[in-house]
Amino acid sequence: MPREKVEVLIVGGGQAGLAMSEHLSAAEVPHLILERQRIAERWRSERWDSLVANGPAWHDRFPTLEFAGLDPDGFASKDQVAEYLEAYAEKIAAPIRCGVEVTSVRREEGGPGFRAETTAGTIDADYVVAATGPFQVPQIPPIAPDEPGLTQLHSSGYRNPGQLPDGAVLVVGAGSSGVQIAEELLGAGRGVYLSVGPHDRPPRSYRGRDFVWWLGVLGQWDAEAPPEGKEHVTIAVSGRDGGRTVDFRELDERGIKLVGLTSAFDGGTVRFAPDLGESIAQGDASYLSLLDEADAYLARTGLDLPEEPDARRLGGMPSSVTHPLAELDLAEAGVRSIVWATGFSTDYGWLRVDAFDANGNPRHRRGVSSEPGVYFLGLPWLSRRGSSFIWGVWHDARFLADQITIQRAYRAYRGKLTVA
Repeated sequence: MPREKVEVLIVGGGQAGLAMSEHLSAAEVPHLILERQRIAERWRSERWDSLVANGPAWHDRFPTLEFAGLDPDGFASKDQVAEYLEAYAEKIAAPIRCGVEVTSVRREEGGPGFRAETTAGTIDADYVVAATGPFQVPQIPPIAPDEPGLTQLHSSGYRNPGQLPDGAVLVVGAGSSGVQIAEELLGAGRGVYLSVGPHDRPPRSYRGRDFVWWLGVLGQWDAEAPPEGKEHVTIAVSGRDGGRTVDFRELDERGIKLVGLTSAFDGGTVRFAPDLGESIAQGDASYLSLLDEADAYLARTGLDLPEEPDARRLGGMPSSVTHPLAELDLAEAGVRSIVWATGFSTDYGWLRVDAFDANGNPRHRRGVSSEPGVYFLGLPWLSRRGSSFIWGVWHDARFLADQITIQRAYRAYRGKLTVA
């Protein structure tokens, strides 16, 4: 196979890889992006049909390109996001090769760079940017049952209600994905059980401003680390139907049966932790906390936004919370499907360098890894809370491009060799 040389190799042609390309091009740094499938492939083929983004179009975009034909306050469909990323790649003339998978990257023995083996040949690179993002390997907990006749899908494999056999559905995970899927299934006439764990529940909007605006003016998008104990807490917010606050009380009233964290399966019976009330209460607390911070900000700055007293009227806990279901016989309840909305993990098996801790997590500072010449981009909390969002990854990419140009300058220095 052919062998070539590039200065910077970017692995991954999604939002992270493309953002990196824009900044490297601006710095006149030669580079190449390799994408094993198509641009924005996960948006195209690994998300359900009716998925919409959870942030409004004015906010969840690159600073240098707006969504074409979309109300800035609207929420892009998955197809619109894929088209947007394609348009962005064209706008910046990204040097991308699709359909090429990187199978391994190793440091070059006796040299300063790296050797990448790909399905299209060998590439030598001075620097490598791992831009494959956080949504690489669908995670289904090991408690998942091995029951004949029970259909089980991860949310990345779910497409629409017609894909599932007739009968009720247990949706495990009540973050943005789980809630959107549960609502769609309910609208299709399915019986739905929604397993709710710990979560934050921001208002979709408050006093005329979307919650993403509030997080911005309150400085929360720039938080450098999650609060202790909330490293993996999911966010329950939805852009569905034009965007609205996720209200578990309202979901219960509409007929979705709320249950606690799915803890075990015993034969055909699923058991739930007795934590539903606690999870709902903690979500309420996070919701009210943001309202308090927003009100304090307005009082401090004098900004005049309309008051919204009804936002604090939460109502009583539904019976599903006050008298939680401890277990469920799946056959008796007519549950024939489980959708696991339980998140993803990363897979860096191809990156064979000294840049990972004992648990396989990247060792880095703001994306600059412990292996000189290797950079990570697109991960949650890479530098701040907003790092995994389209606009956040753009700012992280600018920082990494600066770091690469600094290292290039050091490498280019020849100096005057003096001998004593």
